[in-house]
Formats: sequence, structure tokens, C-alpha cells
Amino acid sequence: MRRDAASAMLGMVVELDEPGRSVVSMTVREDMLNGFAITHGGLVFALADTAFAIACNEDERVTVAAGADITFLKSTTAGQRLTATAARRVVSGRTGLYDVTVTDETGDVVAEMRGRSITTNRAAE
Repeated sequence: MRRDAASAMLGMVVELDEPGRSVVSMTVREDMLNGFAITHGGLVFALADTAFAIACNEDERVTVAAGADITFLKSTTAGQRLTATAARRVVSGRTGLYDVTVTDETGDVVAEMRGRSITTNRAAE
């Protein structure tokens, strides 16, 4: 996360970083809204993806996304605080499966994402 310029630019804050689990939050800004004045889905996904990335990078090897699916359940707008909680479901060999729940400041579920990871042979720097 220290080198993640995109997440930093979006104002993401790491609340928890432990092996297989992470919590990342972000306040929705006016420039994050789509043409319907709701949070752009790509930015909700970016928050979930960042939490996923932190949760699955738990050793000296780089782990990246092999794929992910997201379901949007509730719209949000500027000023709201979104929180993504990622949890490892299973790791088998070099692949993993993680669930990420995005909630708003009231605790309502905004989105659910399932991420699939692949661990590379590349060492983390």
C-alpha cells in the first residue's frame, strides 16, 4: 500500500492489515460520482480490490488478482464513508479465494465482491 499511488489518490485508508484479512475505508468525493450523482461503480470496485490485494499479499511473494466479480447492492453519494472488509476463504497452492464486503457508514451493505488470486514467483520489494 505504501507504493499504491492509485489508492492514495482516492483517499483510501488502511484500517486493518493482517494475514488473510484487511479493512480499507474511503470517503466518497464529488469527483467520484457518475452522471446520476451516485458513486461510480468502478470506484466502489477499486476500494474492494484494494482490500482484496492487501488481504492476499501476506508473505514475501507478490500475489495478484486472477479475476473478480462484484455485485452492487446499494448506491451511495458524496460525503459517505465506505468500508471494504476482505477475508480469505481458502488458499490452495498458488491460488486463493477471498470475499470482500463493502458497507456504508450506517453498516448497510453496498457491494459484495469475490476475488480470485494467484501468487507469482516474484518477490515483493
